[in-house]
Amino acid sequence: MKNIILLVFALLNGIPVFAQNEIKGLITNNKREPLGGAYVFISEQNKGTISDPTGHYRLGELPKGRIKIQYSYVGYNNQLVTIKMDTLSHEINIILQHEPIETQAVVVVGGYNSTQHENAVRIDVIKSEVISGAGTSNFTETLTKIPGVDMISKGSGISKPVIRGLAMNDILVLNNGVRFENYQYSDHHPLGIDEFGIESVEVIKGPASLLYGSDAIGGVIDFVKEKPAPVGQIIGDYNLQLFSNSLATTTNLGAKGTSQNYFWGIRGGGKTNADYLQGGGDFVPNSRFNEWSVKGSAGYTGKRGTFKLFYDVSQQKPGLVEPDVIPLIIERGRKNKIWFQMFNNKLLSSQNKLYLGNYKVEINAAYQRTGLKHYDERTDPFIEMQLATITYEAKLYFPSMKNSEYIIGFQGLNQQNDNLGNRETKLLPDASINTYSGFTLLQYTFFEKLRLQTGIRYDYRNLTTDKLGLPTADNYRPALSKEYNSLSASLGATCNLSEKLLFRANLAAAFRSPNLAELTSNGLHENRVEVGSPDLGAQHAFEGDLSVHYHFDHLSIDVAGFYNKIKDYIFISPTGEQRIGGFPIYKYMQANARLFGGEAVLHIHPPRVEWIHFETIFSTVTGKKENDDYLPLIPANKLKFELRAEKKKMMFFENTYFKINVINAFSQNNSAPEEVVTTGYTLVDLGLGANFGAGNQLMVIGISASNIFDRKYIDHLSTLKEAGFFNPGRNIILNLKIPFGLRRQYP
Repeated sequence: MKNIILLVFALLNGIPVFAQNEIKGLITNNKREPLGGAYVFISEQNKGTISDPTGHYRLGELPKGRIKIQYSYVGYNNQLVTIKMDTLSHEINIILQHEPIETQAVVVVGGYNSTQHENAVRIDVIKSEVISGAGTSNFTETLTKIPGVDMISKGSGISKPVIRGLAMNDILVLNNGVRFENYQYSDHHPLGIDEFGIESVEVIKGPASLLYGSDAIGGVIDFVKEKPAPVGQIIGDYNLQLFSNSLATTTNLGAKGTSQNYFWGIRGGGKTNADYLQGGGDFVPNSRFNEWSVKGSAGYTGKRGTFKLFYDVSQQKPGLVEPDVIPLIIERGRKNKIWFQMFNNKLLSSQNKLYLGNYKVEINAAYQRTGLKHYDERTDPFIEMQLATITYEAKLYFPSMKNSEYIIGFQGLNQQNDNLGNRETKLLPDASINTYSGFTLLQYTFFEKLRLQTGIRYDYRNLTTDKLGLPTADNYRPALSKEYNSLSASLGATCNLSEKLLFRANLAAAFRSPNLAELTSNGLHENRVEVGSPDLGAQHAFEGDLSVHYHFDHLSIDVAGFYNKIKDYIFISPTGEQRIGGFPIYKYMQANARLFGGEAVLHIHPPRVEWIHFETIFSTVTGKKENDDYLPLIPANKLKFELRAEKKKMMFFENTYFKINVINAFSQNNSAPEEVVTTGYTLVDLGLGANFGAGNQLMVIGISASNIFDRKYIDHLSTLKEAGFFNPGRNIILNLKIPFGLRRQYP
């Protein structure tokens, strides 16, 4: 059977292998010892390989021109090497530096494949191993490990990321570089992306409209898909997680393969969660949620270009914890029967690069469709909508020099919202939205120490809606036709005063036009009436931020501060009024606002005990309107500690670790009018794990416990505090990963 699989795999290649346009070499550490198993990856071609036990590697079928090659190995700093492929074969010997603290993560979300130190805007990264060992069934909660990132939650199944006090439509979410559209305007809706097959999550804090346009006013979160298998291999893994608090099971299975020119991958998984237990042991009625997803990819890479195709399909069913349902749920359960939402997401995307001599052209397009249904006690939904979105872009990369890179591009979005099934409630009218954008981006390095990044962008958006309802009705909405346009710009600089000391500064102007919900809402949404305003104008943000990074061999310090001034900031707030039925009225409003704060990170590895890690993070943000009233849903100040012990070898276990985390949230007394203040709390989490072999099979196992003292607490960004419910109590988690694979070495 194995030989048959390898034969089919070899036939897929279809093209003979020639010793041309290749890189090869030796990878060693600073003691000149070979590093077998080091990963060599070329992001632009979506192609990589692994060094053999002697440290040697080879990768062929590469394009001409400048290419960037990433070298990585666990416990060593990444290296990003740029070469010009002007000969048939390049020999590149690499010496990786052992670093107890990784300071050179390689990122792709900023428009360039570059190391962390090269970016004018800091891009934080969470890798797959951190995601899988996070000890939570809530994927969004994993992101809160990044300084300055928090989450709005409505139970474990519904949550939204918050970056420096901004959330929802002020943050742009990307699914592997594709703008993700799934009715993200509401804190009642889930994120819509799961952790299955995610290589890393990259986060830009602050206005990033230059590359991504409107809605990136507060930052960008990109969920980067897993890398392809190394050339000549078919590999995969099975993952299982069990959670005691919500009796949850999360499981997924994936496989992928790569030949010299072709690659493919497939992964599927699901989650099932019962009603979660609060601190103290009582369950929260209808906080259950269930979801599944299937993801596939295929592509071709060669000397002329790279062509990738991705297809994701998923369904989320989060229960709704509402006053009407609480008396009806008398027993804890996991099946969605009454008062729940159903999101059906489909995303087909094509990402392509053509190499035209020293020029590169990137052409990407995507079609996505999200179906939304709301159910109450009836078998038919009382809300049913569908959002169809087409996005497309073209980028031209000019010939890069040693000190400069230059991009121009065009982007577009065409979107249609439709009400289906003539349902009882229509949250939003039928509408059409079109956006067209052009931008240019330039990076230039002076004296090998100062890198500048600047650019300008123009966005135009038009929005038209059909009238909804009768003019005599309370929820009547007339037809609208709106146009918005604006320029965005940024200027940033990174100054490496030495290999250990780095300064960053960035100034950015960004804008966001009001969305469909903010303009047209007028009706009951969950347990409140939401009212929009067709007179809302576009938001305009002006932010400055400054950060310092300093590291020794065993210590690193990061300090960052920001000030974000937003003209005509859009927010939803309670009015203190009620509509018939006793439902409170919330209204979308505008006011000039400012947000300011910062983050500080201290990471220590004691020099004589490098297997000990200690990290502490402090983050703070304050949001105020022009009249000095505080903004709603601003996270409390938080101080986090992590102590982690690691051993490469312990008895028959490998890569063993033990960690203890302490999270201290301060009281949030700076509440908006009509918003409830919250008291501080302290949580303690524990975890341990290791790799071990069962015969010839490698297994990765981890056991962790969150909120081990079963503390009763309410986070300030929990929207369940309105119903008097606490956040989740103690949770014991089991993680199991079983990798597998076949290998065929190419010459």
